[in-house]
Amino acid sequence: MAELMGSTAPVSGSIDRSERPGRVGLLLVLAGLLVGAAIGLSFVANEQAQSLIVWLLALLAMAGVFFLFALAIGAIQLSGQGARDDITKAIVDAAPEATVVVEEGGRLIYANEAYLRIAGGDNFSNLRSVERIFVGSPEVSEAVYRLAQAAREGRSHTEEIRMSPPPSGTAEREFAWFRISVRALSRPRRPAGLWTVSDITHERERQENVFQELQHAIDYLDHAPAGFLSIDPAGSIVYMNATLASWLGYDLATVGPGGPHLSEIAPGADVLTSAAGLPGEVRTDRFDLDLRRRNGHSLPARLYHRVAFGKDGKPGSSRTFVINRSAGAEFDEPQRAAEVRLARFLNNSPIAIATLDRTGRIARANASFARLFGAMPRQAIEVGATETGPDPSMGETVTERDRAVLEGALAKAASGLGDVQPIEVALQGAGNRSARVWLTPAGGESATDQSLDEADRERVILYALDTTAQRQLEQQVAQTQKMDTVGQLAGGIAHDFNNVLQAIIGYSDLLLASHKPTDPAFQDIMQIKQNANRAAGLVRQLLAFSRRQTLRPEVMNVGESLSELTLLLKRLLGERVDLELKHGRDIWPVKADVNQFEQVIVNLAVNARDAMPNGGRLLVRTANVPSQSEAEARGGAPAGDHVLIEVLDTGEGIPSELMEKIFEPFFTTKDIGKGTGLGLSTVFGIVKQSGGTIDVQSTVGEGTAFRIYLPRHEPAEEPAPEPVAIPSPPAKLAPPAKSAETGAAETASTDTAEALPPPVPKEVRKPSADHTGQGIILLVEDEDPVRAVNSRALSARGYTVLEAASGAEALRIVEDGAQQIDLVVSDVVMPEMDGPTLLREIRKHQPGLKVIFVSGYAEDAFRKNLPEGEAFNFLAKPFSLKQLVETVKKTMSA
Repeated sequence: MAELMGSTAPVSGSIDRSERPGRVGLLLVLAGLLVGAAIGLSFVANEQAQSLIVWLLALLAMAGVFFLFALAIGAIQLSGQGARDDITKAIVDAAPEATVVVEEGGRLIYANEAYLRIAGGDNFSNLRSVERIFVGSPEVSEAVYRLAQAAREGRSHTEEIRMSPPPSGTAEREFAWFRISVRALSRPRRPAGLWTVSDITHERERQENVFQELQHAIDYLDHAPAGFLSIDPAGSIVYMNATLASWLGYDLATVGPGGPHLSEIAPGADVLTSAAGLPGEVRTDRFDLDLRRRNGHSLPARLYHRVAFGKDGKPGSSRTFVINRSAGAEFDEPQRAAEVRLARFLNNSPIAIATLDRTGRIARANASFARLFGAMPRQAIEVGATETGPDPSMGETVTERDRAVLEGALAKAASGLGDVQPIEVALQGAGNRSARVWLTPAGGESATDQSLDEADRERVILYALDTTAQRQLEQQVAQTQKMDTVGQLAGGIAHDFNNVLQAIIGYSDLLLASHKPTDPAFQDIMQIKQNANRAAGLVRQLLAFSRRQTLRPEVMNVGESLSELTLLLKRLLGERVDLELKHGRDIWPVKADVNQFEQVIVNLAVNARDAMPNGGRLLVRTANVPSQSEAEARGGAPAGDHVLIEVLDTGEGIPSELMEKIFEPFFTTKDIGKGTGLGLSTVFGIVKQSGGTIDVQSTVGEGTAFRIYLPRHEPAEEPAPEPVAIPSPPAKLAPPAKSAETGAAETASTDTAEALPPPVPKEVRKPSADHTGQGIILLVEDEDPVRAVNSRALSARGYTVLEAASGAEALRIVEDGAQQIDLVVSDVVMPEMDGPTLLREIRKHQPGLKVIFVSGYAEDAFRKNLPEGEAFNFLAKPFSLKQLVETVKKTMSA
């Protein structure tokens, strides 16, 4: 810019016509008026002339006084050279940048000395505007046009142009760079634009020199005999030099954002981005691993990986130095080949391997160790370097509970003992990870060519295997065995308790039949029966948990069932909990018991409501989960197509120590008297018995998500069955060709199913229906109270009852043949001979004999012990005497 710089003293070479010039015409008019006034007074009488002269002089005096006051307060300023010689104008006049002011219409009103030198003029008559000075190449003309357009629109704009040759008035050279700016000036009269022109040739030359030096440095780095690499914390390759790109077979133009990822050139080398460091630390690690060329071949390499950590402990982009260790790249080929084989063996091993010192500090480790434990030793490149912190310790990678065991095993191995037993340790971090660790002495104590410090740094060799999946599988198996054991116990208790309730309900019915509603004891008997029925409800929940309850599966639409439950759920949840249902599209049908499915949803909703005492949101969502999709990723979902029902709440969450107990019967975290502990256990049993799976995930303070996977129902295309002639029983007692699985729900005529369905038949049925009948009934029951009350009820209805306390006794009665038996009502679980065995023996003597099984267990629990297609009726305990006589009457009259 020296070409445009002038003296620092006020420059008189600038020209300015921005000020308004004085007008001589006005002065002449004023003089003419005064002369005319004097001439006019000469024609006036002396007396009048004197008064007029006085008034004229007074008017001129007043004008003069007002002028002086205006001049004193600055309202009127005197034009001239003194007004323009202020400090602001002096600065602009002496500015090194060429400055010109152009009024609207292209009239130049100011130009400083620097602009006069560029324009080659000394007055406004021969002064050229910027548009006329900078002309030449199309690029220059286009830039000037954009500037002129911005000036006309009153906005600011800047352009940098290259002039070859430069305008006159600049130094003698082939070309010059100029920065031209324009902006609008605010003026009380006509608007104007301020143009500035700066010579930036030297600035551009410096930039080009820096750029050339940078290009040389990049060229040196690109063609260095070693590879250079930069990786950001996400694993993206920020930079790769040409040498490394040629080794790997990549085009250098494709490397960078959107180019190859670290996982593509170094599979399994996530250890490069997983190392942790201290705040402000600069950490350098050495890795021997195989890079992958673009053609899939491996490239053995040694990496010196340096990462700087910020004050917050977050890593920055790496500076990685890569040495090619492939054949022919080093002079000592045998040693190189041996080192490469050893490095491949260690780094590609699925077993975590590391060397430790006496205190457990990690000296060296392979990639599997870093993936398992998340710790790598801090290695300094130069001896005595202080930029690295202390090596991480094995004690930092395991939980506090297992540190003492690890330290004991480490002390044995460091002392030279070779029979250290493997230990199981839990690892730090999320996921409840665990590992099995072997520790052995490193040996080499007698080596003379190794310093004592280096020998002590690698005293113990550690081998470790990830046992997280194995431990989780063992826990799942143990939990399953535990739940099955508890289920068997609960089922046995429920069965025995059902017999007790059966007797209580039966005798209550007998007492109610012998008392009138006006009898004082009638209400007491009703209370006994009602409480017995409540106890029966608890028993049904136990049976649901043990998966031995009676289910009536049918093909159902999950979305429709949930929609029908909406009003009930809103009443249960209350006003403080928002209910939201989201149905997936084209949800597959499932086969399940509708009533039990609704109980599952209600139990989960009530459980979620109790977890949100201050209100919240409950979301019930459905979706199809195809096989081999995200089902495996969600955890707990089996293979195959399933329908997912999610129940998500925003409650308090379930602590991890309670997650393994939530499905156990009678386990509850609620206050005494506020829960039975059977809600979730019932859900678990119903889902399992329906062939589904339930999975739960919870975060304390955020909420809980229950996910139920029910298998998709795909109806088999079967040919229409041919009619089968059945002499006496109807189709529902002996359906044709049913399998043992599907027949469980369709071949048995169950009075429970007729007592539970829609209440319409019950309302239509008249209380005075005839339940009496005739016939001989063989009643088989090992519980004396149950057998006695059932016998009394049937005898009171006109039937002849033959009682048997066991299956063997009943079989003797049938074999005796003294009386023609019309119907057998038998318990299922009995000593000596159970119900299914009794039925098989009876068929040998009377193939067409009708049978009703009664049991507290589900029908499916014993159907598998019967021949395929066997016809019978089933009545679930506990039942009322009315249900018993109705079932007997229907079966007898069929």
